[in-house]
This record gives sequence, C-alpha cells and structure tokens, in this order.
Amino acid sequence: MHHANHFYGHAAIMARYAGLDETPPVMGYLQHGWNLHDGFAVGTAFAPVYPRLVWSEVVARRAWATGLRHLKVVSAPWHYLVLLEPETGEQEREGTIVYPFHGWEGQLIAGDHDAYAREIREREGDVPVTMCLYWNDYEDERTRRTYEEHGFRVISHGRRGFMGVGHDERFLYRQLSELRRHRRVVSNRLGSALLYGASVGAQIGVYGDPMVLGNDHAVLGGMAKQVRLFPELHRPAVDREVAAEAVRTELGWDVVLSPAEVRSTFGWSEASTA
Repeated sequence: MHHANHFYGHAAIMARYAGLDETPPVMGYLQHGWNLHDGFAVGTAFAPVYPRLVWSEVVARRAWATGLRHLKVVSAPWHYLVLLEPETGEQEREGTIVYPFHGWEGQLIAGDHDAYAREIREREGDVPVTMCLYWNDYEDERTRRTYEEHGFRVISHGRRGFMGVGHDERFLYRQLSELRRHRRVVSNRLGSALLYGASVGAQIGVYGDPMVLGNDHAVLGGMAKQVRLFPELHRPAVDREVAAEAVRTELGWDVVLSPAEVRSTFGWSEASTA
C-alpha cells in the first residue's frame, strides 16, 4: 500500500503494538504528520475502497469537509509508541530542543538560520540547546555549521524515507528519547514535534522567523492559518493545560485501539502474532 504509511516507522510501531512479528502492508492510508488540512499530503491519490486512518476526530472533521470519506480515527502512532516505551523517570530534564520548520526532498526551506539561532539564544538564555534538523538540512554543511557556531548541539533523528526506500524505523524512538531529556521544546511553527513534546511533559513554545516553504500549497493556509486558529499556542512559553488540550484534540490522545482492533482496522487480521 501507500509508501507514506512507513514514514518515521509508523507502520512498524503499529505492528509492534498489535503483537505482530513483522510489518505487513497497511490496508489503508495512515496519516503521517500534522497539518490543518485533511491530515495527508496535498495531492495524495486515494483508492476509494481503502480507509483513511486519521489521528483524531478533529482531523476527521477537517478531512470530511474536504470531501474525503471512509475515515477511521485511530490516534497517532506516536501515542502507541509512548505506551510501548513508558518513561522510567531516571533522567532529569535539562535545556531546550528546537525543531526549525523544514521542507522535504521535494520542497526546500528558505530563511535566515543565523538570525533564528541568535533569537533562540536570547530567549532561552544560558541553557543547553539542541537543534534537531531534518535530514537534508542536517547534511547541508552550511546550515548545520550555522547552529554549531552558536554553541548548539546539532542532531537529526534520521530519514523518514520516500517511495518505500530509506525509512528509518527508529526515527520516533530517537525523538522520544530526546524529548524526554529536555525541559522545553521549541519551533518557529506549529508541527508534530511540538505536540509530541507536550504529550510527554515538556513545555512548548513557538517564536522566530517562520521561514518560507518553496512552492507551498495554498490549501494548507500557511503560517497565517495556524496563528488564526491557534493564537494561544503562538507564544514563547505555552500554558501546559492549553498544550495538553491541543495534544488531546490533534493527536487523538483520548483514543486507544486494542491490539486486536489495530489488526482488524489495518487489515492485519490474518497476520501472525509474535
């Protein structure tokens, strides 16, 4: 089925939760990231007989408004990973991890990384800062060195993959480990990483140059739509209760399928369990 089901190791996480000893093809389309449209990449060609597996009721309503049907709310794969990997409480949180808005292989970002680094240092103060870059920004020496020269630790969680090749099934495991070791999670735009951070107890914040995505799709609404719909999330330090409500509504934190329900919903009923 669709190659995006494997982005960030989503299908593998769901298969592990379902108790399977391998990751069969998902018989449907699994939402792989957060957006304010229908939850899927613009232009995704859907086969009508397969379900659209979305993270939450609010995403399902947005998708319905765009004309999508055959929707099933399953919660975010990230939610199931958190359940599979409970926190031990052994590590003390310290510093800030920053996820600058990024593009992907087909759309690159333009912005002033040096100015953003200076604003991060000014706002975060004298604390350890980790800058987590998308893989193509991380492999761009100029971008990576810009943040390193400001004294930041610079990392990448890995590659999400494309067309069934190169997807790193440990991507979200690395992200979970990093989010649990930091006190704050910051970005210059709303996105999955901020919601993930809030879901595991970190304070979140949004500030800085939102940067520009090449050939951005107007239907997504850009930064203006995010600010209009979530003004309470666009501040350097977001109230924890406000952040928790965003996690609940956008990630589907009040939804948990049983392993048997996952196997049925994902078309894995005939797959062998571990």
